[in-house]
Amino acid sequence: MSKTLNVWWSGEIVGALTVDRHGEMGFAYAPNWLVDAEKPALSFSLPKREESFSRRECRPFFEGLLPEESQRIAVAGALGVSHSNEFKLLNELGGEVAGALTIWPEGEVPPAPTSARQNAPLGDNALVELLNELPKRPFLAGREGLRLSLAGAQSKIPVVLVNGEIALPAPGEATSHILKPPIERFAGTTENEAFAMQLAKNIGLSVADVEIRRAGNRAFLLVERYDRIRGDDSVLRRLHQEDFCQALGFTSDRKYAAEGGPVFRDCFELLRRTASRPAVEVLKLFDAAIFNLIIGNADAHAKNFSLLYRENGAIELAPLYDLLSTVYYPELSPRLAMKIAKRHTLEELKSSDWDKFADETGLALRFIRTRAKELISAVHELIGNTQTEVMESASDRNAVKEIADLIKIRAGSLQQGVP
Repeated sequence: MSKTLNVWWSGEIVGALTVDRHGEMGFAYAPNWLVDAEKPALSFSLPKREESFSRRECRPFFEGLLPEESQRIAVAGALGVSHSNEFKLLNELGGEVAGALTIWPEGEVPPAPTSARQNAPLGDNALVELLNELPKRPFLAGREGLRLSLAGAQSKIPVVLVNGEIALPAPGEATSHILKPPIERFAGTTENEAFAMQLAKNIGLSVADVEIRRAGNRAFLLVERYDRIRGDDSVLRRLHQEDFCQALGFTSDRKYAAEGGPVFRDCFELLRRTASRPAVEVLKLFDAAIFNLIIGNADAHAKNFSLLYRENGAIELAPLYDLLSTVYYPELSPRLAMKIAKRHTLEELKSSDWDKFADETGLALRFIRTRAKELISAVHELIGNTQTEVMESASDRNAVKEIADLIKIRAGSLQQGVP
């Protein structure tokens, strides 16, 4: 294994990730990247500087590119490495990650982007085999030519579409979509996420596009990547992004506020310091917070929000992703990953608490009340149409109805609590 991994961005080396004889990881920017004022930093937590970054400094960003929890343990087992050795995992998985970066061993050059269709689509049988294999071998880790990674604790794999059909990427190829199998221990997660994402889109929030697909009798979710863009030459290119934990210097094991991770105040301040249009992006984050409260997404932690770096250099809040009504599952905690007005649940929230959320967000109390009412009204107005849309492709229609009914009740409850 190489002791140096080069970090590439659009065909140029940004810097080098290294590991010393004691196993300590470090990162240093390449001199050519440093001297070019037009070249951005990899992360808000890794500003451009000549001095190398220690493991403590660079680990939150690079560790944040890897799968989490049981997914990381399973992929490490499949590769025969320690799940705590981020450098070795990036060596094995870093060819295609979130954002614009691609990570390759020193001496290797990533393949140049191309518009050529390189892989044959997977048929139904191959897709079923893929769905069966992912729980045991996340990202098909160790399969020849595949070096794929995404953050998160849920099973998923990046894929490409060839004439609308799903295919695995060629080595180093940018992927266009993410395939997400259902979560086996929870019923209707595919329909749940599809419904939450479609409802958010219908009421005017910026979200990643999703669709329910099937392989045989197996349903799964296909999510279009917002960190990829296809140019006029039909070549798919990577856009940079980093989640809020990476930007704020928190490792994924501290993504929850209850474990010392970011809170909403941190997230709003981050947008004000980084976004090209802070006022616009802050309002998007407020909308997301209220929407997650309405649908009962208690798992909306800081890794579920990201900064997106556009090709023109603009930085904005990335489209929303991983929206799910977690309170639909009684086995899961209803306590919010990031408290709103110091309250853990919708039921605890009182009309007198909104001034606290105004303080946390830096927004005017009058605006907060007005906008919350607008979002509640939009949900009431469009939830029926959304239910009809999702029912058309849903396998578990009962889950769709129950989730819709739950959200209606929560929206009504919140409406009563906004003076």
